Amino acid sequence: MIEKHIVLEDIDTVMFYGVGNSHLQIIRSLFPKLRIVARDNVIRVLGDEEQMAAFEENIEQIRRHILKFNSLRDEDILDIVKGGRPKDVPDDVVVYSMSGRPIKARSANQQRLIEAYKENDMVFAVGPAGTGKTYLSIALAVKALKEKSAKKIILSRPAVEAGEKLGFLPGDMKDKIDPYLQPLYDALEDMLPQVKLQDMMEKHIIQIAPLAFMRGRTLSDAVVILDEAQNTTPAQIRMFLTRMGWNTKMIITGDMTQIDLPRTQKSGLIEALHILNNVEGIGVVNLDRRDIVRHKLVTRIVNAYEAFDKETKGENPEISSIS
Repeated sequence: MIEKHIVLEDIDTVMFYGVGNSHLQIIRSLFPKLRIVARDNVIRVLGDEEQMAAFEENIEQIRRHILKFNSLRDEDILDIVKGGRPKDVPDDVVVYSMSGRPIKARSANQQRLIEAYKENDMVFAVGPAGTGKTYLSIALAVKALKEKSAKKIILSRPAVEAGEKLGFLPGDMKDKIDPYLQPLYDALEDMLPQVKLQDMMEKHIIQIAPLAFMRGRTLSDAVVILDEAQNTTPAQIRMFLTRMGWNTKMIITGDMTQIDLPRTQKSGLIEALHILNNVEGIGVVNLDRRDIVRHKLVTRIVNAYEAFDKETKGENPEISSIS
């Protein structure tokens, strides 16, 4: 008889054990010769060596299943233990949401963004609101973290209000920058268990990096996302892009129709796209209103505002030149 302790480090234990420990009861019934006791994220197992080896292998397969699919059903446990073949993720799925919904490209340009990410170390994703550029970027970063091709995710965004001045915000640096990064948090919460997300942030596996404090850093072994890059100045985006270290992927997202900088200030994203357009290793993906995946009214709103802009001001030559 031997005893082993198995630690469940990177998955949601509630999902693993099941409601009312229902999944744990199934696992116990499938290994009747083993004594299995679970406490928090540690499983204590007592039994003979041969049964123990089979148990460890199956627990690892169940753990990987949860990491891939963000869900676990009774049938999944039975398939893994009795069938011995873990389920594969379809090629077109990036990751699964916390509800088990597959997250994948929903338009041709979204698929181009995925391909550009695979082929380049730096990708610019430019398009109007609702085209999924931020959400899909977060999904690609989470996938890299789960597959261990990256050790951390670094999120950054310029702290520029959309038309209204909020004044001084209370709290420490994280409290002050959090309101600006809420869209990124929303996406992360849709793909990672809340407890695990909090743990990753405490351990700096997922980092919040205000743009103003990026100078001097070298960002290695990471997926780095700069959101709302249209609100960076030329100096800010130049500084940000040169933070790139070894084994790092950068995704820069922006919407040229939502520049909140003062009228006299040029957008750093416009300048960066002009300068870096033909640089090897940098991909540029332009999304448009056909890629909008929010409520159908969002497409109509975008179309209406585009028509209004053309009638009243004419098209911005800087924007049209990079589309």
